[in-house]
Amino acid sequence: MSHPGSILIVDDERSMRDFLRIALQRSGHTVELAESPAAAHVAYTANEYDVVLTDLNMPGGSGLDVLDGVKAARPHTQVIVITAFASTETAIAAMKRGAYDYLTKPFKIEEIGVVIERAMEKRTLVRDNIELRAELQGRFRLDRIVGKSPVMQRIFDLVKKVAPAKTSVLLSGESGTGKELVARALHNLSPREKGPFVGINCGAIPETLLESELFGHVRGAFTGAVADRPGLFAAADGGTIFLDEIGELGSQMQVKLLRVLQERTVKRVGGTSEEEFDFRVVAATNRDLEAEVERGAFRRDLFYRLNVIQLHLPPLRARREDIPFLVEHFARKHGAALGHPIAGVDPDAMAVLCDYDYPGNVRELENIIERSVTLETGERITRAALPDLTPRRRAEASAVTPAVPAEWPPEGIDLERVMNEFERDLVLKALQHSQNVRKAAARQLGISLRSLRYRLAKIGMADEEDTES
Repeated sequence: MSHPGSILIVDDERSMRDFLRIALQRSGHTVELAESPAAAHVAYTANEYDVVLTDLNMPGGSGLDVLDGVKAARPHTQVIVITAFASTETAIAAMKRGAYDYLTKPFKIEEIGVVIERAMEKRTLVRDNIELRAELQGRFRLDRIVGKSPVMQRIFDLVKKVAPAKTSVLLSGESGTGKELVARALHNLSPREKGPFVGINCGAIPETLLESELFGHVRGAFTGAVADRPGLFAAADGGTIFLDEIGELGSQMQVKLLRVLQERTVKRVGGTSEEEFDFRVVAATNRDLEAEVERGAFRRDLFYRLNVIQLHLPPLRARREDIPFLVEHFARKHGAALGHPIAGVDPDAMAVLCDYDYPGNVRELENIIERSVTLETGERITRAALPDLTPRRRAEASAVTPAVPAEWPPEGIDLERVMNEFERDLVLKALQHSQNVRKAAARQLGISLRSLRYRLAKIGMADEEDTES
């Protein structure tokens, strides 16, 4: 035998145990013995063997008990059943329950050698596949971000390049595309990883309170300010501050934030002195900030201060090759969290998941998988466990007018999705009209070429030059 390994022999007859031990040790294998299913249980729960060789009929239990126990505790260990001629039907049934093969008494030592050799080869193949899968998962992951598509691999490369610097980064993309995960990756892969990561949603806090949240206040600065309080910039000293939905800031807060970014100092509300802090700024938005600058809704100088490096995260519908990979990732994650291990996804369920457009992007996909794992009773996610996912892929619209429902639906509409689809149709029409000449299409739309590139990236039509710019 060319592949020695570790083998557990389970048999109630001492003579059979000794015979097999001597024969297998001569072939270079490490052999341990168990005289009963109970003794075998102690052995395989404490140690992992390449092969378990077990008799089928034993007092105090059977080889089927050993088989079931090994498969539950060590699913990649190969089990070979030894049986008398009269019980071959039971042995075949054992194979259906996961046994690798069976041997019928009486047998020749050469026969044992061939079967064990093949079992060892399968065990090696399983181990190699596990290692390869782990390697692939590592290759297609960045911190907690998952993606194997070319566009995500380019983003991973850019994050690795940008992370060590102190440079400000602007993350753009639709809601649910993972902007906060990228912000955390920039922090975790930087020299600041041991410092704090402080995040705030600028659109979730009234502007009258946002200034105090960001910059802090002194006692008596306003009603309710009963004590001095440091702000989030102070809390982020030595680390990273993540300003989510930066496009929601009002004009006054934009001015104050610009000053902080320029001077790297903060003055608390009601205070008189400046405090200097060391922080890195990562901002995020689901708006086209360049378009907001052009129409006067966002300060140009603040935009340039934030937009030193821009990373655009594509919507999930623009990187469909990532969907199966994300499905498996979330199934493992939530299966483990819920104590309900998921072995995989049925092909018809995966087809439905891959055909859906995910207006909520990766966040929506994760919610769908968490729900499916909760409702699924088996080891695989089936179509029955999925919610109704009507395919939302749309052919290129023949008109350039957004569809307004004749009767307002009681559940309302997704305004952001409707407007995104309308924008997509206009961009595609302009490209068609200009024979795909981008400068001409931008002129047709009355926007800059850079703004057109941003919109193309949003709908998954950016080339490599657009992505890196």
